[in-house]
Amino acid sequence: MQLEKIISISGKPGLFKLVSQLRNGFIIEDVSNKKKVSIGNSSQVSLLDNIAMFTFDKEVPLFEVFENIAKNYDYKETISHKSSEAELKEFMNASLPNYDTERVYVSDIKKLAQWYNTLHKAGYITPESFVKAEPETVEGEAAAEEINVEKEAPKKAPKAEKPATPKVKASTGAKAATKSTHRKMG
Repeated sequence: MQLEKIISISGKPGLFKLVSQLRNGFIIEDVSNKKKVSIGNSSQVSLLDNIAMFTFDKEVPLFEVFENIAKNYDYKETISHKSSEAELKEFMNASLPNYDTERVYVSDIKKLAQWYNTLHKAGYITPESFVKAEPETVEGEAAAEEINVEKEAPKKAPKAEKPATPKVKASTGAKAATKSTHRKMG
């Protein structure tokens, strides 16, 4: 599927495609203008493949919702994310009839319409884009590596051990000298 490596980055407008993974981040490509940049591991990245929308029964993966929209609009552009609240709710009801109206906000519907239209303009919304491809193999090995986008859990610092109390060796020579001066003469 073409849409598997599409991401959203918190604080950056638009959608991006993961190109490759670096030691300390990722190389991404803007889906609209195809410009490549690198981002660090500290960026908050959401893989669209991991996003779902709430219905009263279950959570529906975002790409299934995109597929419903594509079929409803004959794989063409949909309403603008700047449409009225009533139009957006009607659009959502047609795209995901059983959506949870309490947990799916108008802002979520706006983002859905905006992302769909962005992907459509970039050529990602086609009948072929929703077909799950079999993993390619080269002599029994996977041809492409899965890029891990999930942030690693912060590693806890090892528990600091209390420093051992330094053992001070008294110099035997100093004690001997002190004792010798205090001897009684006699």
